[in-house]
Amino acid sequence: MSEDEKYMRRCLQLAANGIQGARPNPMVGAVIVLLEENGGGRILGEGYHVRCGEAHAEVNAFASVKSADEALLKDATLYVSLEPCSHYGKTPPCADLVVRKGVRRVVVGTVDPFAEVQGRGIRKLQDAGIDVTVGVLEEECRWLNRRFFTYHSKHRPYIILKWAQTANGFIDDHGHALPISNEQTLMLSHQLRAEEDAILVGHTTNMREHPQLTVRHWYGPDPKRVVLTRQRPLPQLVDDLYQHGIQSLIVEGGRQTHESFITAGLWDEIRVETNLALTVGDGTRAPQLPAGATVYDSHCYFGHTIVRYVRA
Repeated sequence: MSEDEKYMRRCLQLAANGIQGARPNPMVGAVIVLLEENGGGRILGEGYHVRCGEAHAEVNAFASVKSADEALLKDATLYVSLEPCSHYGKTPPCADLVVRKGVRRVVVGTVDPFAEVQGRGIRKLQDAGIDVTVGVLEEECRWLNRRFFTYHSKHRPYIILKWAQTANGFIDDHGHALPISNEQTLMLSHQLRAEEDAILVGHTTNMREHPQLTVRHWYGPDPKRVVLTRQRPLPQLVDDLYQHGIQSLIVEGGRQTHESFITAGLWDEIRVETNLALTVGDGTRAPQLPAGATVYDSHCYFGHTIVRYVRA
């Protein structure tokens, strides 16, 4: 692992702390390092974007630098997981701050897809004579902010299809609701809800099960509740969510609801929980995974597996 990769991984660790507070802004981490010629380095400051409307990662990183180390900034490298902003929003442009601080070099994980930035921050740094490297751990940096990137590049929410199934592939018992999750996977399900903007069920599931769709087994904000009816075509629904600033959507409906999203090609991630010890004689079959779904990761929780799929 190179020095650049090492410190960019630290940026990603820091950025992830903003999973709830930063949105709808992206999660960003920044680390200021005084690199040594023979390898290694000393961290002078670090920070992340804690909450939307408050200081960005770069601002917090520079604020954490001790006064005795200020003179070292001219020889330091700033690592940041996302391109520094170049526009006035709720806070001033971070690119201007970086230029004023006079760091020697900036390493950027990935370019910001937001229309007000999109390379302008990088160009501002380069025009000021700063050495800029772009694309270190780019895939990981983009994955961390996959909701933000999807929203701004595809003009729709990042869509997660999620269901639980028995070992023999059913999602209910002869058409009746069936508890499939265990205590740990239920907590993980509610953690996911706390991290996403909205959650959707179909009309039938809503009428039959009256799901609460809250984060009562975790902590954080409840996602916005959405019910899909026959009168709401999916493209219109997804566009409405985009227009209302919804960056991510969990789909927890039944088979028909999931298959409507799959048929329309409206999915980015699929999470399937399987209770390996539970079987039923008959019921509603779990949805078929779409072509192109590839395993991203898989974990086992006391006899339950959760497999996460993404597009190939």
